[in-house]
Amino acid sequence: MRTKITLECTECKQKNYDNYKNKKNDPDRIQLTKYCRFCGKHTVHKEAK
Repeated sequence: MRTKITLECTECKQKNYDNYKNKKNDPDRIQLTKYCRFCGKHTVHKEAK
């Protein structure tokens, strides 16, 4: 049930993080606040396709 997803920075569009999510509990795309090493600050990261 858990699938691997990639998180993408909303500001610089870099793919920074890999994560797992349960599609049964979270059917929509998730958004997390993570540190982007390319921007040098905390930004919102969205689930990439």
